Amino acid sequence: MRVVLTLSADQTAVAAEARAAEEAGYDGVATGEHLFFHGPVANGFVTLAAAAGATTRIRLLSSLTVLPLYPAALAAKLATTLDRVSGGRFDLGVGVGGEHPPEFTAAGVEVAERGARADEALELLRALWAGGPVDVSGRFTRLPGLALDPPPVQPGGPPVWVGGRAGAAIRRAGRFGDVWMPYMYTPEQLAGSLAEVRRAAEAAGRDPAAVRGAVFCWGGVDEDAARSRRQVVETVSAVYQQDFDRLADRYLLHGDPDRVAARAREYAEAGAGTLVLSPVGEGADRERVVELFTAAVLPVLRG
Repeated sequence: MRVVLTLSADQTAVAAEARAAEEAGYDGVATGEHLFFHGPVANGFVTLAAAAGATTRIRLLSSLTVLPLYPAALAAKLATTLDRVSGGRFDLGVGVGGEHPPEFTAAGVEVAERGARADEALELLRALWAGGPVDVSGRFTRLPGLALDPPPVQPGGPPVWVGGRAGAAIRRAGRFGDVWMPYMYTPEQLAGSLAEVRRAAEAAGRDPAAVRGAVFCWGGVDEDAARSRRQVVETVSAVYQQDFDRLADRYLLHGDPDRVAARAREYAEAGAGTLVLSPVGEGADRERVVELFTAAVLPVLRG
């Protein structure tokens, strides 16, 4: 199982954390983003550009870019530039957001249009990354015969990871995704939705086997399993502004190293080739979680 580690909210620590993750053997680093949210958030493209400059091997995943907040052509340019800056190591994870409507107001985007905007943007990205001039007159975007110059390093552009939970996200992953990456899912839900995504891919004329599975999990690990659970619940409840105590055992990784590794393997058996781990805690608390996961869980999953 491949393991990707999300970066912390400390924007001054991006380079150091990315280098440490690469040296520790992680397959990638990731960062989510919002324009505005309940707590500190960064811009994903800028953060991953800093990580790219500090590393040479590790992959860089946006988890997730809130695609409808960007003009589609601008998103294409930013993603392509990051692919070139990183030497072809960028993976574009996309979602439609909507859990914090004020950021859509700030961007001048209607929340109700977010799905349609994301779909149109993904179509444009694929067209631009195919090479050559693109002439598009869509609902939200117009390109009068323009081409990206320079193009992305990766043929066809960066791999697209589609996140979400709803039926629309499953259909979007089938049409556009190289990877389906839900969050707040059980292994059983992942297995079922991955099968749906592949059926949607086939209906869209794509090879269903070309869509890989992944899962995004908030998590922690501690030799004291009860303490780990408390820390994970407190952190995620604060992020999403709701009580996650009754949901923790279904959706969050927590416990001692053996329990966390066993739960991660359940996701792998359900079809997740990659675990994107978002460690809980801040400062020294987060460092302890990452250190124990790296020492006691990562070798088991990579093995």
